[in-house]
Amino acid sequence: MAAQFAVVAAVLSCLLVLASCNTEGDILYAQRQAWRDPNNVLESWDPTLVNPCTWFHITCNNNNSVIRVDLGNAGISGPLIPDLGGLVNLQYLELYDNSLNGTIPATLGNLTKLVSLDLYDNLLSGPIPSTLGIISTLRYLRLYENSLTGSIPASLGNLTNLQDLELQQNALSGTIPSSLGNIKTLQFLKLNDNMLSGTVPLEVLSLVISGNLTEINIAKNNLDGTVRSSGLRVTAIIQDKLKTA
Repeated sequence: MAAQFAVVAAVLSCLLVLASCNTEGDILYAQRQAWRDPNNVLESWDPTLVNPCTWFHITCNNNNSVIRVDLGNAGISGPLIPDLGGLVNLQYLELYDNSLNGTIPATLGNLTKLVSLDLYDNLLSGPIPSTLGIISTLRYLRLYENSLTGSIPASLGNLTNLQDLELQQNALSGTIPSSLGNIKTLQFLKLNDNMLSGTVPLEVLSLVISGNLTEINIAKNNLDGTVRSSGLRVTAIIQDKLKTA
């Protein structure tokens, strides 16, 4: 009886894995359909295969679940579909240096194992989803060189494992959230070439002393005042000249 139970359990486990793979394959194929692919880099994304682990630019774990999508500088264009949030084991989403447009889906906040989100150098617009602040595993968040608008979500201060936050060269407005000062692991903070206003929060500046911050770039914004290094570890504080009334 125990042996029969073990066999049944093994079969159910396999079925669950296959169902997961098929679901992930469906998601990725739907994304392929939404994209324009003039260089045919997605030609291997064949929905008739058992799972997407044999597709080019896709990496899976030992359970045949997708953990990487590597399509940087692939010549693709079009939107990101909300269904991408269903790739629950994804660790790396590398879509930089393409011509992606539309908004960043809020459902990407469901990717709670994500380590790196690289969407820089695209044509993305709209706000940065506050849901990205849920991804506690995130270490690299690089959204620069897009057309993103709105404010920097205060929820990004929850990303306490983040090392690199690059939001430069967008059209972001509002103030710099003081919650970013919670990210003691942060090494690079690049907010330059936006429309940010107000002053740099002291909580953020304190990362120069109490955190690991080695570069903060806030130049070419509408910020008041100026900042100066109060520690020797920081290698660069890049800013505009002091503004006076």
